[in-house]
Amino acid sequence: MAAPLGKENKERTAPGTTRRSLLAGVAALGVPVAAGCTRVPSASARTGGDLLDRLRAAGVVRLGIAGEVPFGYIDKDGRLTGEAPELAKAVFERLGVRRVQPVPTEFGSLIPGLNSQQFDVVAAGMYVNPDRCEQVIFADPDYRMLDAFIVRKGNPKGLHSYRDVVEKKARFATGTGYAEIQYAVGAGYRRSDILIVPDQVAGLNAVEAGRVDVFAGTALTVREVVKKSSEAEATKAFAPLVDGKPHVDGGAFAFRPTETRLRDAFNAELRRLKRSGELFRILRPFGFTESEMTDLTAKELCAG
Repeated sequence: MAAPLGKENKERTAPGTTRRSLLAGVAALGVPVAAGCTRVPSASARTGGDLLDRLRAAGVVRLGIAGEVPFGYIDKDGRLTGEAPELAKAVFERLGVRRVQPVPTEFGSLIPGLNSQQFDVVAAGMYVNPDRCEQVIFADPDYRMLDAFIVRKGNPKGLHSYRDVVEKKARFATGTGYAEIQYAVGAGYRRSDILIVPDQVAGLNAVEAGRVDVFAGTALTVREVVKKSSEAEATKAFAPLVDGKPHVDGGAFAFRPTETRLRDAFNAELRRLKRSGELFRILRPFGFTESEMTDLTAKELCAG
């Protein structure tokens, strides 16, 4: 999800949960599901927006989520959880907003949904990249992430990088709108030869079934999805090359471009959570490690 695809956004789906069943489930719980909307943001860019004041008055913030473990999803008990929603709960409580409300949608609809006011904030672990920075403003990343592959047990083709995939003529798959598409193309893989699947669960199935040799995704989602597989494994995490240099992605909350005041207030609380170690305590139950904590800034990642 980075320097690569901007207008195409990575779709994420909770392992073991279809998109249709996820949305049907939350609808049954009375949770609004993102739909078409053409409302125009009313906040003034000159003053940094008034959304923070409105959220405090209402006592609730609507979070755009994409239903992917571990970033933001509805669990089997109908409870909103994931690294981004749990972090949102901590930050917004400190900002005087006591309740968070999930608005599930497709990953590719998160930025359009945010800018048409279907929800207030994107809380989906979205990678910060220059194209997305033209459409929204980001908080500083709350985590950084490398890539990894799903391969057959024993990694018979010895695939450890996108260059390996090209040189060994491996059959390659990744997810809808994933940044990994561009990483593979940048390494010399033909875009038309890439098998595009909905998510990491479909990617695991494709590897297990022998339809592809490798599926590329984020190191965290890859290592989580293979845990129960007897036929596939995750490779060691690595940094993809962008313009010949190792690239590390960072995931962050996204806000409407007019809402700089809310973004800045969010960043201030995020910095406090980082300094105290509370951020890692929030993210650790979702599989994040200390190596995935970061001091990267949105400004750095927006610059490419």
